[in-house]
Amino acid sequence: MNKKLIPIMLLIMSLILVGLFYTFVYLKDGDDTQRIVIGRMNDSRSLDPAITEDSESFQVTSNIYETLVTYDNSGSDVMPGLAESWKVSEDGLTWHFKIRKNVEFHDGSKLDAHVVAFNFQRWMDPNSPYHTGEFIYYNYSFGGFPGIIKSVNALSDTTVEIILTEPYAPFLGIISMPSFGIASQTAIVKYNDALKSHPVGTGPFIFESWVPNETIKLVRNRAYWNGEAKAETIEFVVLSDEDDKIELLKSGLVHIIDQLNVSEIDLVNVDDALKLYYRPFFNIGYLALNNKIEPFNDINVRKAISLLIDKNDLLDDKYNDLVRSAHSFLPPTIEGYHEGLKSEAVDIETAKKLLISAGYKDGLNITLWVMDRPRNYLPNPMAIATSIKDQLARANINVTLNIIPWDNYIDDVKLGNHQMALVGWNGDIIDPDNFLYPLFASKYIKPELNFNYSFYENEDVERLLMQARRMTDNEFRTSLYREMQEIIADDVASIPLIHTMTAIGTNSKVKNFKPHISGFGVLIDLEIEQ
Repeated sequence: MNKKLIPIMLLIMSLILVGLFYTFVYLKDGDDTQRIVIGRMNDSRSLDPAITEDSESFQVTSNIYETLVTYDNSGSDVMPGLAESWKVSEDGLTWHFKIRKNVEFHDGSKLDAHVVAFNFQRWMDPNSPYHTGEFIYYNYSFGGFPGIIKSVNALSDTTVEIILTEPYAPFLGIISMPSFGIASQTAIVKYNDALKSHPVGTGPFIFESWVPNETIKLVRNRAYWNGEAKAETIEFVVLSDEDDKIELLKSGLVHIIDQLNVSEIDLVNVDDALKLYYRPFFNIGYLALNNKIEPFNDINVRKAISLLIDKNDLLDDKYNDLVRSAHSFLPPTIEGYHEGLKSEAVDIETAKKLLISAGYKDGLNITLWVMDRPRNYLPNPMAIATSIKDQLARANINVTLNIIPWDNYIDDVKLGNHQMALVGWNGDIIDPDNFLYPLFASKYIKPELNFNYSFYENEDVERLLMQARRMTDNEFRTSLYREMQEIIADDVASIPLIHTMTAIGTNSKVKNFKPHISGFGVLIDLEIEQ
């Protein structure tokens, strides 16, 4: 064989293999004109929303399950869901929800108030045989098991009564979160802890299949109570770093891709075959300082670190307007955001003096944990980690980067063995409690329920958090959250770094795409133009 032909033949074979791969992953079900493929960088971890905490899982379960109430895409207005109406007593303790009639689960079983109460009992009662797994969102939302929910009872087939132990201002918002999707009682009993891979809800799409780290396929629920979805199938496909996202969008092999980088955004902007959408600032990426272990149990060290980090230097030019520096742990889209808080200017000499007063005149060695995959709140974690490493070196702080796979990252951070870790939080509902309570309440310093990656405790913050939860006067609530933000900043509990906007690209044939502020949008109106 002519040796000159070998490279050409190898190239042709490679192209054929790539084509076969895309045919298998994207087109294996044939040419379905209403088959919508959504590309993302990470797979779901569970399809049982009650034991789920990652956004990739909620993206899927939000289309399978429904909650009693829901929010519009802006996250500002509460609307009826499986409950068509509700009322609350004057003291804020007793809630009555009227459950919709003639709603069926995907397995054919009926929705009624008794099923709703059964779901709540599963979530709140650790002695229930169906309370299997970690019910993380229930735990942090309601303060344990049963927490501030005293009882849940079906007063009739259509009325559920929920009695609280104390007024709870964000209650309606909390139960709108996808983690409180109502599951079929029949499916819970049948599958129990295996519900995470056999989801059964009432939503517009029915679960069909899941190939881990490849695809999750949903099909249209033709018996959906609120009208059929326009798409026949929705498929969530895991992309690799090597995939050419823009070519996938243009070709129609993938119709929607989240988390575009700036170079990809530029390509979308100049291509009439593509469209660009943004999800507003609704997250926080931050540097968690472990307040429980050395050297960060010393406030002087924490202050020194904060004086060494130039947040503007973290705003890489390639992210342009997608990223803004953070001065608080609340994003600017939330009422209660403290616009008066500003990060202190970089001061290397003062930082060195603080380190000397803490007993580190010759500097110190610190390990910084960083995830190996981008997140919405940290689109380029390695670049930020490297920048922090270089900035801290100016005060003789030697930083070692510990790169951990994302699949294990959060579980490892929860154990509290890190000194510093890059972490973040995506908002679920537009309420300051949704950010500040999980990130700084002391009760979340335990491995089975740890969102407080700073391992931070402050009695004044604790008091304000609890007071704000019970307060229905919105103006006064706002003042409480502003006060606690000031305390957290003075303590340098951890260091807020950035807020990000998420860029989403779609093929121009995709119609009715409306980005939800939380990222967990219901895709019932999505369709492909013929």
